[in-house]
Amino acid sequence: MTLQTTLIAAALCATVSTPAYAFNARLEGDATEAMRGRLSSASAILEAERDGTTEPSDIIAAVQSDYRTLLGTLYRSGYYAPVIRISVDGREGSTLSLITLPNSVEDIVISVNTGDKFTFKTTTVAPLAPQTELPAGFSTGQTAKSGEIGAAKDSAIDAWRAASYPKAALSSQSIVADHNTKTLDVALGIAPGPKAVFGQLSFSGTKRVSQERLTEITGEIEGKAFNPETLETAAARLRKTGAFRSVAISEAETLNPDGSLDVTATVTDAAPRRVGFGAEINSLEGGTLSAYFMHRNISGNADRLRFDAEVAGLGSDTGIDYTVSTTYRRPATTRPVLALVAEAELARIDESNYLSTSATVSVSAEVTLSDTTYFIGGVGYRYSDVSDDLGDRTFSHFILPIEGARDSRNNALNPTSGTYFAAEIMPFIGFSGSATGGRLFADMRGYKGFGDDDRFVLAGRFMVGSIIGSDVTETPPDLLFYSGGGGTVRGQPYQSLDVDLDDDTSTGGASFIGLSTELRAGITDNISLVGFADVGGIGENATPDDAMNWHAGAGLGLRYDTGFGPIRLDIAAPISGTTGDGVQFYVGIGQAF
Repeated sequence: MTLQTTLIAAALCATVSTPAYAFNARLEGDATEAMRGRLSSASAILEAERDGTTEPSDIIAAVQSDYRTLLGTLYRSGYYAPVIRISVDGREGSTLSLITLPNSVEDIVISVNTGDKFTFKTTTVAPLAPQTELPAGFSTGQTAKSGEIGAAKDSAIDAWRAASYPKAALSSQSIVADHNTKTLDVALGIAPGPKAVFGQLSFSGTKRVSQERLTEITGEIEGKAFNPETLETAAARLRKTGAFRSVAISEAETLNPDGSLDVTATVTDAAPRRVGFGAEINSLEGGTLSAYFMHRNISGNADRLRFDAEVAGLGSDTGIDYTVSTTYRRPATTRPVLALVAEAELARIDESNYLSTSATVSVSAEVTLSDTTYFIGGVGYRYSDVSDDLGDRTFSHFILPIEGARDSRNNALNPTSGTYFAAEIMPFIGFSGSATGGRLFADMRGYKGFGDDDRFVLAGRFMVGSIIGSDVTETPPDLLFYSGGGGTVRGQPYQSLDVDLDDDTSTGGASFIGLSTELRAGITDNISLVGFADVGGIGENATPDDAMNWHAGAGLGLRYDTGFGPIRLDIAAPISGTTGDGVQFYVGIGQAF
């Protein structure tokens, strides 16, 4: 090979192997810091730079889409006279073509001069249904955000639909910007259309549940006045059965001649069987392993049978706990809101305070009052064989478990707003010498987010419990109250706070108070830091009093959001009381409360 040929080959190899370099991009202009943040988040150019994009066609496509995207972002913030320029290696991006592309892109400058904010001068929407509530931001003097216009339109249409006008729609729209006064005049016209009732509700998609059974679940709607909430309730009832992977409800395009509107519910059957596993660990309570097997639609009635097994206390100083249970649930039993629930449980609980082997069976009726509220009550039998400081004893009780909950949290695993309230009342009637009494317990939680995108969340929890009618020496120890551990006071040993009796014996309490607070701070989109403090009190009497024993713990936590729920790591230490010493850690999925 000649020297010239060698040099040419080397040059070609260097050309082929030279990597393409990502371009540089920056945002300039007079936007406020908050507005710059919104523009940066919306920009496809800046996203392409972060991703290391090098292909000129992809970069130019991002440039050309950014004109519209950035303009829309500015409109949503009330800027209607902006100047947007995008320079691509010195050329205006809007003049570039995807057909004749540059060989490479090195430098992009996004220049945005927002101009002045516009405000609403006149805002009208007509006609309006009775009791329509338009957004507060859609009024004279408010910043003229384009999103407020869309929200006003949606509110007006939704109000007409709620008043039984399913085909209400926008009929006219006038938006005039006065650049001299920096104001916006907006006039929206609404066409309500005819009033309607529900026509036929038909079903499609499922191969395992009959049409008749689906109607029992949703309830009859034919002939009732049209209301979107009725459709949302029907869809929620179908989803709650767990028999379907997806549920979609669609309305007919036109009304029937008699003024009725047909509706179709399309459901997709879920896999009939499902298996799941779980794990949790903390330094004192040890590890917990759980598993379940569920059979959906076991009899063709959208019912389900579930088996659960749990082993807890692995590696702890106490013994190992074993629990096996089964639950059968049949929705829409006699009426759409009523579900039949049958349960059975066998448990062996080996705690430092007691050893209990118990069996419980119950049959209950669950009533769904709304999307956020339910109530369940039933009858059952409970037997337990226990050993503790008071000796070896057996308990036999006829039980009347009653519970209810109202959950308005925006996300059960990672809430940033809303409240949660749950209460349990379980009267127990003793047989064969067992005492008669009742167990009461309530759990209240609240959440308040603040800052941009609820970056900070203040969370609080209050728990209270009481045993009435029976003395602590006459009540099964696993029905009494203890404090300490991940569910009550972090930093204190699990169930370490109890009641000391006069004869140097101890047992659980007849009353309990628990308080917890957390401040959660988002560091990145997925990572949060948490500061928390917990307090717990246990008393010998049914009513909390001055003789209660108290302890407290505090610490720091780390959360990593996985999308389906945050992975939780808490590190805590005791700050008061005599039950704990040293740092404890807790790992799980979901927030602590």
